[in-house]
Amino acid sequence: MNDPTAEPALRATGLGQRFRENRALHDCEFELPAGRISALVGPNGAGKSTLFHLMAGLLRPTSGEIRVFGAVPGSRAARTRTAFVSQDKPLYPQFTVADVLTVGRRLNPRRWDQAKAERIVDDGRISLKTRIGTLSGGKRTRVALALALGKQADLLLLDEPLADLDPLVRHEMTGLLMAEAADRGITVVISSHVLPDLENVCDHVLLLQGGRIRLAGDTQDLREAYTRLTGRADPETPDGLPRGADRDAVVHATTRGRHLTALIRNAPGSSRPSGADERWITSTPSLEELLLAHLRSGAPGAPPATAAPASADGAEVAA
Repeated sequence: MNDPTAEPALRATGLGQRFRENRALHDCEFELPAGRISALVGPNGAGKSTLFHLMAGLLRPTSGEIRVFGAVPGSRAARTRTAFVSQDKPLYPQFTVADVLTVGRRLNPRRWDQAKAERIVDDGRISLKTRIGTLSGGKRTRVALALALGKQADLLLLDEPLADLDPLVRHEMTGLLMAEAADRGITVVISSHVLPDLENVCDHVLLLQGGRIRLAGDTQDLREAYTRLTGRADPETPDGLPRGADRDAVVHATTRGRHLTALIRNAPGSSRPSGADERWITSTPSLEELLLAHLRSGAPGAPPATAAPASADGAEVAA
């Protein structure tokens, strides 16, 4: 159970990042409680890698601030508690696997778990004598994860870590991450193009779109704040939605023939949208349905939709 008085693993306030004339992130505000597994999702170019680099202390924000367990990213206090696996997994190709783990041990002498790192490598049938440059992409990923997990960090940042793994190994690595989070209570932020991978793992979500946070909060809270509405399109309305439906609450709707499906924000204080009657089938959306609807809406200037703060108890996707 998470301690409500504990310092959040991540907190961003007015966070922005500009590269010359390009603004990658705009006034991002979010808080991630410690001990959560959060999906960082959004279309390509949304600013996810930029946000990861800010979390890891590899970039300094041009506006606002971000804190890791209350410390400035990149500071000694934050660096010792953070492990980052980037998309390109930059391991020295001329090093052997043993060399890489030795570097990990020397850089993290107080917390390094050599046995864990070697076990992760060995489970992939990778010899410690093998040079990194001769490994396949999937095996380099395994070595990078061994390095990150061997560090025994409290915050694990994973930028599309499983993209080059086959489905069986991806399932194995996902299980490994879940076990690590359960055993040590660490905080994980992970992005992936495979939404089902995230749906079964993550209990928190951050949705980036256009450099802004569009959704943030506990996955269950977010799902319960919306309703998936399906039924025969109303022939008496131009959009096919029920006459009494609040059009401003519609995130996205699609019509195929006479059949309509829509994601709608629930009416305040209600578990269902306004205007829906017994002719319509209502259900709680899956995380995938929720994220896809927001990404497909893509309305410029659309208001952010953030769930109520998650209690103490309790998909990257291509656009």
